[in-house]
Amino acid sequence: MDKYENLKWKTISKERILHTAVYDVYSQKEVAASGLEGTYVGIEAPDWVVIIAVHGDNFVLVRQWRHGADKVTLEFPGGIADPGENPETTALRELEEETGYRAGKITCLGKVSSNPALFKNHFYVMLAEDLVQTGEQHLDADEFIKYEELPIDEVIRRFGDDEMTHAYMGTALAFYLRKKLGG
Repeated sequence: MDKYENLKWKTISKERILHTAVYDVYSQKEVAASGLEGTYVGIEAPDWVVIIAVHGDNFVLVRQWRHGADKVTLEFPGGIADPGENPETTALRELEEETGYRAGKITCLGKVSSNPALFKNHFYVMLAEDLVQTGEQHLDADEFIKYEELPIDEVIRRFGDDEMTHAYMGTALAFYLRKKLGG
């Protein structure tokens, strides 16, 4: 028997209460091992990928409008996996679409839960190296993105300032630093 069996909940039923282009929200009736029942929210979304693109001593970053924050942010490129797409393919596709860079080497640095209290998907951090600039972005109709390079040490120092506020960027930097420290 699992030593944490008494912590587990089982889903009795679920009903989709909201469908969006990015995720679906479900109302879930669940029961705890103790018999306690409750209604909770679960969000189903495709997996997400963030790409740490290294070009020399620089990171390749993107500036874009973030609707939730009502501002332009500076962050690593990234995006949503297409159905059936693996994280490596998503990373290569998103990097080229958003920045025009092609990666000669792609490595998965880690996988975490997006927010396990609500989301059922995962978030992958991919390292893109051996970059070649094609000079062409391939943006979706609703994407308005500018890319730029900044020194790696500057990005690490500036994370958390008014422009670099995306929490996934912090997670990505933690995985990057772990790799650089030999972890």
